[in-house]
Formats: sequence, structure tokens, C-alpha cells
Amino acid sequence: MSDAIDRLNSALEDRYEIERELGEGGMAKVYLARDLKHNRPVALKVLKPELSAVVGADRFLAEIETTANLRHPHILPLFDSGEADGFLFFVMPYVEGETLADRLKRESQLPVEEGVRIATAVANALDHAHRSGVIHRDIKPGNILMQDGEPVVSDFGIAIAVGAAGGSRLTETGLSVGTPFYMSPEQATGDQIVGPASDTYALGCVLYEMLVGEPPYLGNSAQAVLGKIIQGEPVSATSFRKSIPLNVDSAIRKALEKLPADRFASVGEFAKALADPAFRHGEPADPTAMADPGPWKRRTMVGWGLAAAFALAFGWSATRPEPPRQVGRFAIPADDGTAFTRPAVIMPDGTGMVYVAPGPEGQSMLWSRKWSETAGTPVRGTEGPVLGTSLSPDGLEVSFSAGGPGPLRVAPMLGGSVRTIAEESWGGGVWTSDGSEIFFLDATWGISRVPAGGGSVTRVISAPPDSLYGPLALLEDEGLLLVRALRLAQASDSEIRALRLETGEMKTLVEGTQPVAVTPGGTLVFGTADGAIMAAPLDLGELRVTSAPALMLEGLTTTVTFDVRASFSRDGSLVYLPGTSSAQATPVWVGRNGGMQPVDPGWDVVGNSTYSSVALSPEGGRLAISMFRDGVWDVWIKELDSGPLSRFTFEGTFNRRPTWAPDGETVYFLSGRGGNSDLWSRPADGSRAAELVYDHAVGTNEAFPTADGSQVVFRVGSNTGGVSDSDILSIRPGVDSEPTTLVDSDFVDWQPAISPDGRWLAYASNESGRYEVYVRPFPDAQTSRQQVSVDGGTEPVWSRDGSELFYRGPTHFVAAAVSTAPSFAVRGRTELFPVGQLLAGAGHPQYDVHPDGERFLMLLQGSVVPTALVLVQNWFDEVEARVGGRR
Repeated sequence: MSDAIDRLNSALEDRYEIERELGEGGMAKVYLARDLKHNRPVALKVLKPELSAVVGADRFLAEIETTANLRHPHILPLFDSGEADGFLFFVMPYVEGETLADRLKRESQLPVEEGVRIATAVANALDHAHRSGVIHRDIKPGNILMQDGEPVVSDFGIAIAVGAAGGSRLTETGLSVGTPFYMSPEQATGDQIVGPASDTYALGCVLYEMLVGEPPYLGNSAQAVLGKIIQGEPVSATSFRKSIPLNVDSAIRKALEKLPADRFASVGEFAKALADPAFRHGEPADPTAMADPGPWKRRTMVGWGLAAAFALAFGWSATRPEPPRQVGRFAIPADDGTAFTRPAVIMPDGTGMVYVAPGPEGQSMLWSRKWSETAGTPVRGTEGPVLGTSLSPDGLEVSFSAGGPGPLRVAPMLGGSVRTIAEESWGGGVWTSDGSEIFFLDATWGISRVPAGGGSVTRVISAPPDSLYGPLALLEDEGLLLVRALRLAQASDSEIRALRLETGEMKTLVEGTQPVAVTPGGTLVFGTADGAIMAAPLDLGELRVTSAPALMLEGLTTTVTFDVRASFSRDGSLVYLPGTSSAQATPVWVGRNGGMQPVDPGWDVVGNSTYSSVALSPEGGRLAISMFRDGVWDVWIKELDSGPLSRFTFEGTFNRRPTWAPDGETVYFLSGRGGNSDLWSRPADGSRAAELVYDHAVGTNEAFPTADGSQVVFRVGSNTGGVSDSDILSIRPGVDSEPTTLVDSDFVDWQPAISPDGRWLAYASNESGRYEVYVRPFPDAQTSRQQVSVDGGTEPVWSRDGSELFYRGPTHFVAAAVSTAPSFAVRGRTELFPVGQLLAGAGHPQYDVHPDGERFLMLLQGSVVPTALVLVQNWFDEVEARVGGRR
């Protein structure tokens, strides 16, 4: 048996005995078990660990009681629910037989009368649930069990409990409630508010499939299916099967209306329409129902009809105004099934997008995808960290910074040599309309400009102290550059300003953040720190908005610096990421089998892969964590699991990457309070002020003392797209005048970790062309080197007893069993659990191992949309119709 079954049987030994796994759905695994008290077979469903971590046991179990009160002959009842050894489970009757999906797979189409009967029974069950305030959210043939020929709806418990307990945080798991073929348009576009009308829509899809043999909207990818659900033409079951009564076809068409308000007032009304032969909706679906006028009359009518059509078309084309462009909305799922964590950039001609996703080797890279395609194409030469993306006006090149700050690079979209045009940049900048220059945020947080082909960098404007200016949009006809002015101490305090390039004059337009654009009609559209997009008429002569901004869209994802995860294209389209904050994360305990539990239910933090980090105290009872709060990065200490959270650092704006002294009395951390990033220390109880431990001339990105306190191991340099250099060094503060080089391969060598016995240095390097984990002797690191990982690896962390070396592989976390005496050797490697939505560290390990070696403290990345970006084509037309353009 599997480890999960053994754990469940051990935890539930007095109540249930697990016999075997029956299957796995989107949110739970299902086991056949025996109810020992009642001596009966039951279906025991276990919530997936990543979902359990977000929802929390108490909230889940409280909400699932709602479904326990549902009593209906066509609803599978809930027997029991609870928590066992970290698993959240609930128990339902075991129904022998098949699902409706099994039957449709075997028979394809059902007799019309039977299909209507099954749909009516399910509708009555849903109507009962809706009147009790319960929405199913995932009606599909696989959730309809056939018991003695009668349909029984299952999985009411999981959908409503997860939805109610997790709320908008349901999307944080990387899972979705709903199956693409049966999703309503509001589910397909990521709407957080789903009502009874969504169940009605799904049941309409199921009935259509029972009668026609396939769901109403098909496609070769989830993206294609969701696109058709949102924008596809209405379907008619009668056009495929003439024996379907017109009232049944009409009822299905009304259930499948795009807008919830256009569907039935209740699913009970849907059932009534199926039984009413007189019910009609919209135009007749069967045009052959009209009387046949005979062959001569048909030819005459066609001739006159064509003549009238030509005359009407000629007259109309000579006088009609230009028709307004249609505003279309589409959901765009990631083609590899992973979640988007940042918005795409729309191609200038509006025909596709460029976005960041994992590459073949697991590293982030840029991809391009046309709307006419179902899969993306990698942009070669962009492997590695990608910060900010900007497309040339002709769409043939893309600029980006390889790290932050990192080299500003330009890559040909169709392949070719990638060129570096500036040494350091934060993001891809803004191109001039002729593609000759790029304005970008430079390393000093001012704005510079550089020829797109490379050349001299020219400073445009310097940033004031403790602030930054970032280029947002270029209005060349007006000689204006729109910029963001952001105070580093309070990132939410941000303004959009207009900079006159000739004179250097700057004027504030409005409070707001990126993205920013000006429509052809002169309307300023911009993001806000709370995840909304606003619009206001702009007087470019006076450089002021002429009326209060209007809310255009809200509920968008924001970053840790309060940028809105959205972008505008030159053709006036919008693409955005729904949600709340992609910087939100949940600290979780993760077992070796992948089971998750929140450290403290309801406790979330704001952070990212660069500045966040976690460190467990030697005894495992305290957590030091760097997180973003009130506009600054600080180190906090949390008493585990449910104890208080106390602020530990108070000076500077960037305090991060804490580590503990072996005795647990001192916490070391990096801080920028001295001008660059240096190693500081402070007693864990806060009894004394922080003290500087080591100050390197150019600053450090990772630093910690050895166990005996005699040396500091540190890393200088950073990853900038896979070709830059970072090195690992050590020094004895107060003894050595210069540091000793431990690892310098002329590649990226980082993430150092010293074994508990102090004899071995583990680190990650991309010297082979991809990141692998290596081990060298310490301190004599030049004498030998051994590779630990096989198929790629980063973020090495030692177990507390030194018997294992953990690391993040391309798809799973790996435990390498090692021996450290008399020499180092790898005795075996075991894949533990998928990396999933567990936050990765940018240049440092983003997790820690409990002293017992059986669980890990990690950050579960939150508020990431599990399925789709949202594209709104021709959105500027909608903005100008609402706001009114230039005034």
C-alpha cells in the first residue's frame, strides 16, 4: 500500500479501514474504505494537500457542515468529515455502478426521454441545494453517479466547502473548481462570484452531451474550449438530432446563454421548461419547419432576395459610418497547465502575446503565442531571470532585463543573436515609435536612454533620494515621457507624472501606478495600488486630468511594489491577471510525502522570491522570516505554530535572509541600512541593537557565519540570465584583510550551505549550462568537487544531522542521502514531492528543514490564477465610450 493509505489507516484505525484508491479528481483523492462501526463500504475522499493548506482544517470542517444537512434522493449524502494526521477528509456512501461519464463513454448518446429524465432529476437536486444556499460549482457527467438507473449528484461537500472556506483564496492553490467543457462563461473568465446560474449552465451542457454525444463547445486545448465558451456562437441540439423536441432544444439554449441574467431564474425553471412542450426561447432552431414554397418560388425568392441584398449593400456602403470595433473578452490559460504569475505583453498588432513561463530546462524564459495558436514558442536566448518585457513597435524584437538590476537585453522574436545594450536595468523599458531608442529604469532608479542597437547610455533624469522614477509611456508627438514616481519607504504612495523631455519640467497628473497609457482620444488609463484600473480625460496642453478618474476594472492582481498585473497594447487591447496579490504567500509545513498544513491558519505574508526567506531556529520552535509590510522589508520572528509574530528589524528598508546561530541566541541577516547589503546580527530576544558583522565593499547577496563563528561565508554577484558571474567567498572578520575565494567558475555560483559538521560546502552553479548542486570540502574548497544533482538542482539545504542534502529539482524536491565521513559520498536520491506552487528562491534557498527531518517549512505562493489571463480586445474603445476622450 502507499504511504498515504498507511498513514490514513493508522490515523483512522478505530473508524475506517482503507482498502484501495478508487481515483483522483481535481481537488481530492477517493479511497474505498470500510466503515468499521457500521460494517459498510464507504467512499472516503481526501482533500489535496495544497488545497488543505490554503483552506485550513477548522474553516473547511465548519463549512462542510452546511452540506451535511442536504437531504434529497438525488444528492449523495455526507456521512462524516474530519482531520487525520494532517489530512482533511469526508465520507460518503460507496455507490456501486458507473458514473454518467462512464455510460456516455460507452453509449455516446442516450434516448431523448432518458436524457431529459436524468437532467430533470439532477435539476431538482440542484434546486434543493440552491434553496439551501449551496452551489455545486462542478456539475459534470463524472459527478453524476448512476445508482439503479437513478442519477445521484456527488461532490457537493467539497465544492461548497472549499469555495466558502477559501473564498477568493481558492485560486491560490493552483487548482480550479470547474471542468473546462462544463464551465460557465463567468467561471471561464475567473469570476470569483459564482451563483446558481453557473450550475444551470453546466447542467445544460450535460443534457446537450447526453443528447448529441459531445459537449456543446469542443477544442484541442483548454484555452480553445474556454474561448468558445466565452465567445462561441449559440448551439442547437436539434440541428444535430432532429428527434429532439423544440422545447428541449429551447431550454438548453436558454440554459447556455452567455450572461447569467439571460438564463433561467432558477434551475427549477429549467426543469419545468423541459416538461413544457410549448416552451420556446429565441428564434426557432430548425429553419426547415417553415412551409416549403416549391421549387419555382424558391428560385424566384432567392433571385429577388439577392437583388435586394445587393441594392441594400450598395446603398448602405455608400453612406454608413465606420462600424465600431467589437470589444471581445477571452480567457487565456497557460498552455503548459501552470499558473500565470505575471501578465503577458500583447504584440503591437494585437495578434498574440509574449509571456514568461518555464523553459525546457526549468528556467524562466520568454515565450510568444499567437491567438490563432494553442501553444507557445520559446524566444531563444532569454533563459534565466526575466524582469520586465517590452516589444519593439514592429513586434520583431523584445527587450528585458536579465535580473534586477541586470543587463538590458534585446532578443529577436524569430531567433538570432541576443544583444546587451546597457549594463544594468530594472525591466525592459519603453521603446520610441521608430524603434531607435529605449528609455529604461537604470541601476540608480533614475531614467536613462540608449540606442536599441547599442551605444552610449544617456541619463534623462536622476531619482531623488529614497525614491525611483520608472518610464511608463512615451508620447512623442507631445514630447512627453510619462513616469512613475515611487517612494521606496512606502511603495503604495505612487504618482504618475509627465516629464517634458526638452526642458526637464515634470508635473504630477494623478496618484497611481503602472500600467499606464493614453488612448487615441486622449484618455489617461492607469493602475492603482489596490488592483484597479482607472480612466480620466487628459488635457495634454495643461498637463492635467479634467475630471475625476472613473473606475473601469477592479479585482486585478498586484505586485509587492503595487504594480497592477496588466498591460496595454498599441492597438488598444488589455490583458490582465485577476486576483488579489501575487506577492501573497502562506507559510506551510510540508511533509516528505507532500502533505501540507498551514503554519498558523489564516496567517499570510507578503513577499517574493528575491527578498523573502525563512529560517527555523535550531530547536524548530521559532521562525525568522523576511516579509514586506508597511512599505518596507523587515525580519520578523514567529513563535511556532500559533504564537505571536514580532518585528525584529527596525532600520532601513531592505532587511532580509535571516539565519540563526547554532545556540539559537542570535539572528544574522542582510540589511541595506549601510548603503549596500551587509551582514548584521542581533540577539534573538531583541535585548540589544543590531551590530554590523561584515561589510563587503560592493555588498553581499548571501552571507552567514560558520557554526563556530570563526568565518563568514558570503556570495557576491548575481544571476543575470545565465552568463554573468557570482562567486562564493569566506573571511575571518577582524583577522583577514582580504576574503578567500571558495568557488569562482566564471559562472553563477551561489546558494552556499555548510554541512552541520562544518566540513562540506554545498552550492548551486550553472557551469554545465544548467543549474546543478555540487559539494566541495570546506574550507579547502579548491581541492575537489562532486556533483550531487542529476537532472538539475538548486537551493541545497542540509538536514540537521548531515545525513541528507535536500534540493529543488526541475519538477520535485529531492532528498539525497549522503555520508560526510571520512569523505563525502551520495548514497541515493529520492524524489519527495512536486515543487508545484511552492515559492522558489531567487539566489537563495526559500525553505528550511525541521530538526526532525520529516517536514519542511515553505511558502505556498498565493493568489495566482490557476487557469487563465483575461484578454480584452479593443478595450480602449470601451474606455473612450465611457469616459469621453480628450476634453
